[in-house]
Amino acid sequence: MATIARNIQQVKDRIAAACARAQRDVQSVTLLAVSKTFGAPAIREALAAGQQRFGENYVQEALEKMATLADVRPRLEWHLIGPLQSNKTRAVAEHFDWVHSVDRLKIAQRLSDQRPAHLPPLQVCLQVNISGEASKSGLAPAEVSALAHAVAALPRLRLRGLMAIPEPADDPHAQRQPHRALRELLDTLRAQGLDLDTLSMGMSADLEAAVVEGATIVRVGTAIFGQR
Repeated sequence: MATIARNIQQVKDRIAAACARAQRDVQSVTLLAVSKTFGAPAIREALAAGQQRFGENYVQEALEKMATLADVRPRLEWHLIGPLQSNKTRAVAEHFDWVHSVDRLKIAQRLSDQRPAHLPPLQVCLQVNISGEASKSGLAPAEVSALAHAVAALPRLRLRGLMAIPEPADDPHAQRQPHRALRELLDTLRAQGLDLDTLSMGMSADLEAAVVEGATIVRVGTAIFGQR
């Protein structure tokens, strides 16, 4: 078995074990393969192994891969998981299926205005700076509710939930705390009447903690494609 295919299976096994521990249906967790800095051949190899959802951090890099992979576009689902600047919103609205990193109303409004009418609504998550790190993008938890209600009202977007990149921690108990905080924030928004179903959290090093705390999308790069 090719290396990427073997790695994907190992990650799926980890997700399944975490789901069993949490008494969750394994189908409730989606694996997003983070392909930033890896080229189209690696994505084709992952696609051949059954992986169809890919996360990219950099818009220009992603667009180049999309052009190279145009022949398999119907089988691919592209997720932007990196910071998004205003001057890149049109390209993202036209080419991506999901954006996980919305943290300003201006960005959301531009994505909605620029989403082509022939495409389904753009699926979006709000990025939350759940650990309060100065170096990280995202909303402070106290800012999330107001933006969530505003974004949910935009016509060409579908607000799905929340995303976070918690501060790294080695201890499993410490890993679970920020993921639990994000889940509780999503529960609060749902109690306010928002129809949300997505928690994008957990990466190669902490996906088990994220799954136990309710992740519905885990974003895994290194454990699939190798070190960057």
